[in-house]
Amino acid sequence: MFRFIDLELKQWVKDPRRKPLLLQGARQVGKTFAVRKLGQNFSNFIEINFEETPQLKDIFDGNKDLDPHRIIRDLSYSLNTKITPGKTLLLLDEIQIVPRVIIALRYFYEKMPELHIIAAGSLLDFAIEKVGVPVGRVMFMHLYPMSWLEFLKALGQDLIFEAIVKQDNHESESEVVHKKILEILREYLAIGGMPEVVDCWVKTKDLRACTKIHQSIIQSYRQDFGKYAKEHQIKYVELIFESALRQLSKKFKFSELPGEYRKRELAPAVDLLEKARVLHRVRHSDGQGIPLGAGADPEQYKLIFLDIGLSQALLGLELTDWFLNPTSTLINKGTIIEAFVGQELIAYSDPYLQASLYYWQRNAKGSEAEVDYLIQLQGSVIPVEVKSDKGSSLKSMHLFLENHPSSPYGIRFSTHNYSVYEKIHSFPLYAISLSIKWQFPDL
Repeated sequence: MFRFIDLELKQWVKDPRRKPLLLQGARQVGKTFAVRKLGQNFSNFIEINFEETPQLKDIFDGNKDLDPHRIIRDLSYSLNTKITPGKTLLLLDEIQIVPRVIIALRYFYEKMPELHIIAAGSLLDFAIEKVGVPVGRVMFMHLYPMSWLEFLKALGQDLIFEAIVKQDNHESESEVVHKKILEILREYLAIGGMPEVVDCWVKTKDLRACTKIHQSIIQSYRQDFGKYAKEHQIKYVELIFESALRQLSKKFKFSELPGEYRKRELAPAVDLLEKARVLHRVRHSDGQGIPLGAGADPEQYKLIFLDIGLSQALLGLELTDWFLNPTSTLINKGTIIEAFVGQELIAYSDPYLQASLYYWQRNAKGSEAEVDYLIQLQGSVIPVEVKSDKGSSLKSMHLFLENHPSSPYGIRFSTHNYSVYEKIHSFPLYAISLSIKWQFPDL
């Protein structure tokens, strides 16, 4: 399946200033698949998964030096295959099991820069926390679930794909095309972007089979709890994992969770799930300037799951509604639509930077207001509202624009076609990449 990261990885290979690459992302978002695909361009591709071959951990044992020539020699003998810099792509996978691999990357950069080496892991942030990172000696790249545009490519909808990425946002799409794209979008809203689920949907169109894969992925996330949470924390991680999405797209409050727990007991569990990239925080910002993080309040945030398909599986929502009652489902599942927009904003963010999401809220008595997202665009703060139907009430956005004169306009996502009216730029839900002026990489 086509992924935009394929293009980024090919650029990394050709970059004369290339450094060893740390590929980060949650479990089962496609990291290993992407590197294997890249490996097809090399004379030799070697994949080492430390979960599957734990005996190779000894090569990075703390009693041994991290000289890359010794490491490559030992790996070559152990695998009975030659590793040739310039011709070999070496993947070291699940390196959270062997954190010293991260330290070793520094010496590969300094003493063997011609070797193409990628290290990956689903719990990589925890390994980095243990040993640090060799600053200036490695590059980071981040991978997330498949975006809506990647979903279109997987479906073979190349013409629709081109219609979106080449659309002039000053012109409305023809109504027949607009409706057709919304119909296909409902498939993505039901299925989500986990690659294995998308592959199943493309090949079978079997919702039940897709749901089984959702549940399998969720179970694999549960099994990871013991790998990064201390024994006494696991019950708190499980509680957040199971219950936090009941507050999906709302300001998160520990007091609304079941049971009598204290914030100081539960807060670290949110941190752990965020570090495992299972959850994303949407942090509150005053929106007064760039960077948005400078005006963020760490105590106020919303939570979204990494994927809308997994979110619905965790919440026990019925996926068939997207196909049997599409109009009412769009309206009734507004929180899923809002999470979808957040997932898309993350998907089209710079892959070399870890994505961050922000929102704005005013709690003045009698004058409450909330803007779903704030984004940085061409040096300005742009408020974003999400409407699951064709609703036109944008009081919070207007209030934000009145109180933030440096913000030139606001963006609304809904089932409306493209339009601009005064300071409101309306985009259909399927055109998030176009609204943020994301530059589609050349194929």
